[in-house]
Amino acid sequence: MRRWLLLLLMLAASPAAAQSVVTSVAPDAVAVSVFRDPGRSEGGEIEPGWLNGFALISETRTIDLPAGESVVRFEGVAEGMIAVSAIVTGLPGGVVQKNRDAALLSPASLLDGSLGNRVHIRRTDRATGRVSEEEAIIRSGPQGAVVLQTAAGFESLRCTGLPESIVYAGVPAGLTAKPTLSVTTRSPVAQRAAVTLTYLATGFDWASNYVARVAADGRTLDLFAWLTVANSNAESFADARLAAIAGTLNKVSDFKALADVPQSPPLRLSCFPLGTGRYGTPPPPPAPPPMMMSVDEASDIVVTGSRVARYEFMSAPIAVMASQEDLGDLKLYRVPIPVTVAANGQKQVALLVKDRVPFKTIYRLRSSPDDRFESMETERVLRMENKEAARLGVPLPSGQLAVFAPRGDESLLVGEGSVRDHAVGEKVDLVIGESSQVRVDIVKGGAPKMADDDYRVTVTNANPFAVDFELGFYVDPDPKLDKRLRKLPRRDGLLTWAIRVPANDSRSFDYRFVEPE
Repeated sequence: MRRWLLLLLMLAASPAAAQSVVTSVAPDAVAVSVFRDPGRSEGGEIEPGWLNGFALISETRTIDLPAGESVVRFEGVAEGMIAVSAIVTGLPGGVVQKNRDAALLSPASLLDGSLGNRVHIRRTDRATGRVSEEEAIIRSGPQGAVVLQTAAGFESLRCTGLPESIVYAGVPAGLTAKPTLSVTTRSPVAQRAAVTLTYLATGFDWASNYVARVAADGRTLDLFAWLTVANSNAESFADARLAAIAGTLNKVSDFKALADVPQSPPLRLSCFPLGTGRYGTPPPPPAPPPMMMSVDEASDIVVTGSRVARYEFMSAPIAVMASQEDLGDLKLYRVPIPVTVAANGQKQVALLVKDRVPFKTIYRLRSSPDDRFESMETERVLRMENKEAARLGVPLPSGQLAVFAPRGDESLLVGEGSVRDHAVGEKVDLVIGESSQVRVDIVKGGAPKMADDDYRVTVTNANPFAVDFELGFYVDPDPKLDKRLRKLPRRDGLLTWAIRVPANDSRSFDYRFVEPE
């Protein structure tokens, strides 16, 4: 008997029985490196609320560890944390196991965790302001009517017509107010440790946003770009070391599926039929307040008004700008100062400033040789050379572009487009819209001296100035191709007819094309 008592005392004193919990509320420092959504097309926009990019988050924390086995809780990790990616370094005894504590505290989870337990129901009398409390037992969960059992019988929550709330004695086990990663470790002695927690998290994305202002002479432009970082997690990362990685990764894991955690059901409240509640029929809800219209909304519906997109360029030097580094074949843009990546928000930092970049405006169309159409509009393209000699010569990450031109004392929007990733040395063609002033006709046969397989392209310029026009043909290599087509130079892999069209004039090009058998 004495032997069994001694064994029980030894088990009670074992590290497993005396396991302590150490909570790290927040990191001392954090670094956030954001990767673009690999599935988003080049030049595609960030979609708020639907961010499919991800981030590598590295946190440093100072933890006081007791001797023996303990559970270390890292609170405030990203909601989209991919727990299987988490790496913890700096623990003297290493990591025995890790768990993602996903049951977050909410009205529904709090009520669900208290099912069958005693709580207090608190009510306020509308007439006297008197507050009363009584004991109740929760008899149903958060879906549907929340039924309480009191000394007077059964009733539904918030169906009495009186302001009421539930007062809980404590938080049910297993619920946490913040997303938490917990790890089990063993320390040989009590000590303070500097620990680094690194993990991947979903719910991030970033993109470039370019703004170009065309000079008055129409030959150069000033190019400015923002680095826009978005975070759809409910957690903020204060004073973070922020970086953005450009390039396309070969992502094979479904990060979103790995990050998904069970969600607590929403709290839905419904009442018994009217007149059957303990306090009779609840009063009707108050009338909605009168609709207020903001100044911006009002200006949108003024028929005689007009709204013009504008952008004020910075006249002073920019003090903070992301610096570019190489990361293998990728490009890393590092923000030189600590910034806060706010929850459910966006952060913008200057990415690029280039002044007086020379460019040409090209009017362009691409088609197959056997296409036929009348008065087809052409694309307007701004063409630059991404070289230092052309006042550019930097990697251009993909994003959106807005182009402004001077009109008196204002800068007015003249076109929008998208920018794909461009390396140094590449030609940069930015499509900013379509032109109704430069049009193309392609007709087949029917004209004098034209055979049935003959085609005629006519480009017409209605502008009061000469324009450069290019028509690119999608043609497979074919030795039987008409020599007039074969002699055309190739640009971007297409046989291209390039011509300068005078003001208020037109130019034509004839060729023969026979459908291959």
